Amino acid sequence: MNLLDRIRGPIDLGKLSLQEMSLLAAEIRAFLVENVSKTGGHLGPNLGVVETTMAIHRVFDSPTDSIIFDTGHQSYVHKILTGRKDFSNLRSKNGLAGYPQRIESVHDIVESSHASSSLSWADGIAKAYRLTGQTDRYVVALIGDGALTGGMAWEALNNISDDNDRKLVIVVNDNGRSYAPTIGGFARYLNDVRTNKNYRRLYAASKKLFYKFGLPGRLIYSAARGAGKGIFGTFAPRGMFPNLDIKYIGPIDGHDIAALEQALQQAKKYGSPVIVHTITQKGKGYEPAMGDDADQFHAVGQIDATTGKALDVKTKQSWTDVFGDEIVEIAAKRDDIVAVTGAMLIPVGLKKFADRFPNRVFDVGIAEQHAVTSSAGMAFGGLHPVVAIYATFMNRAFDQVLMDVALHKAGVTFVLDRAGVTGPDGPSHHGVWDLSLLQLVPGIRIAAPRDSTTLKEELNEAVKIDNAPTVLRFAKGTAGEPIIAIKRLQDGVDVLQVGNKQDVLIVSVGNFAELALSVSEILETSGVGCTVVDPRWVIPVANSVIELAGQHRLVVTIEDGIRVGGIGTRVRQEMRSAGVDTALNEVGLPDRFIDHASRAEILEETGLTAEQIASDILAQVSGTKVPHAKQI
Repeated sequence: MNLLDRIRGPIDLGKLSLQEMSLLAAEIRAFLVENVSKTGGHLGPNLGVVETTMAIHRVFDSPTDSIIFDTGHQSYVHKILTGRKDFSNLRSKNGLAGYPQRIESVHDIVESSHASSSLSWADGIAKAYRLTGQTDRYVVALIGDGALTGGMAWEALNNISDDNDRKLVIVVNDNGRSYAPTIGGFARYLNDVRTNKNYRRLYAASKKLFYKFGLPGRLIYSAARGAGKGIFGTFAPRGMFPNLDIKYIGPIDGHDIAALEQALQQAKKYGSPVIVHTITQKGKGYEPAMGDDADQFHAVGQIDATTGKALDVKTKQSWTDVFGDEIVEIAAKRDDIVAVTGAMLIPVGLKKFADRFPNRVFDVGIAEQHAVTSSAGMAFGGLHPVVAIYATFMNRAFDQVLMDVALHKAGVTFVLDRAGVTGPDGPSHHGVWDLSLLQLVPGIRIAAPRDSTTLKEELNEAVKIDNAPTVLRFAKGTAGEPIIAIKRLQDGVDVLQVGNKQDVLIVSVGNFAELALSVSEILETSGVGCTVVDPRWVIPVANSVIELAGQHRLVVTIEDGIRVGGIGTRVRQEMRSAGVDTALNEVGLPDRFIDHASRAEILEETGLTAEQIASDILAQVSGTKVPHAKQI
């Protein structure tokens, strides 16, 4: 039996020697590479936190002590150590989630993968433990992978440092990266700490003291400064968090289990908020993930475990690729176009833009609110910012879109990648709320391209609007084959199909155009005539959509957002305002958190298949009176 087979829960770690702990770390890395290479998932971040997670579970008593991961994708090792070693269906339906999930284990606390929230969670839990008399319980927040670039983390630190009567330990996993190298002045400071030769000399000396005398890191630093030897250089431990009244231990080698345990034990003794600063290497122990292409191993699909090469080689352009190419073409013609993103330059398709126009791209870190308001400022100054982020992360900056961009009539274009059902990343990553949220914003215009051609068209149209926010949203995956319109109406609505009879008007949103045409085909074979339109710009609702609604027996909207407050709701409101009383059926996603599974499985489960939608429509049109018809 290898060591990993003996670990059924965190308590088993306490039975191992330090040498066995090192061997276990190697086994865990081998386990991660072997399993994640088959399923896909966040490989690099988890390879980097093996020893840190092991040390946390050795020193603290989960679940009595609450452990929070930020971001949540670095929790695979935690899952392994808490008895979840079946990774065969990782991120698949009925398999392990890619993030902490309460239904899986009592050891999981925070499920959301939206970064920078852990310290606020930790602050609240620690306050609750104190006020309810649970004074023996600790709260540990492991924060890293770029999460400290988010403003919410610093708001929490400000409050945590104002109240010292709590058992709260903040472990900073400093690997210098999020999806890519972490940006900003704080990141540069940490990089100086990692690379400063004085730190390296001090660490070598302090490591000996750890093993010889068991001295905590903070005392070592104090001794080094007091000795006046000059080896400490120009930085001080508390310099990383200036003006915060909070204890600090570190920097610690995040792959040295003995040093980690010493530091965490010392932190535990304080009985008040303390920061333990660990330095780790993302992708540690897996050669492909530590080379020039390391960022490509942050999250992987299926790969060859030996070489790291992708097995699911892409043959067609993704929506992201189409956007990335087109924005470069636009920027080449317009000097005022700038690009903004939040720690995801490569995932949102801005790498080519950055290579071509390095001075016109701004990666603000995991700080979506700042990205949006800063863009409003850039628009005021004469630029046209294109803010590219995931649709789900747009939720975090809604107030800034409303009050900073829209209220000030700023010409800012938001490009929302991964809109709709995204699949294996689960509830916090599905981009299903943007349509409901953003259509509340006065003056906003929202486009949903159905294919690569309309994506290019609508992006060009969006950046020409300089007095209001515009939104372009598209899905994850391949853009698919072009869908040619029969005709384009005067207000820009594309007619994709006209049936022999005007029974049902199907209004498709974005890449659901293909689904809408499949529904229409089934209905036509059942004798129900269909008109299928793609509004292209779904907000505001085009007049021609309302006119067509009055010419049909039933209107059906099909969208990849939640039905509550969705595009169907808006069409219904506009129909009512225009005195059109045609029945309307809103087809979309339910207003609940959708678990991880493949996109196809989720669509089937929620009834978003051509067969199910057509069946529902057939049942609905039975006996419906046909209003007067007019040729399109």
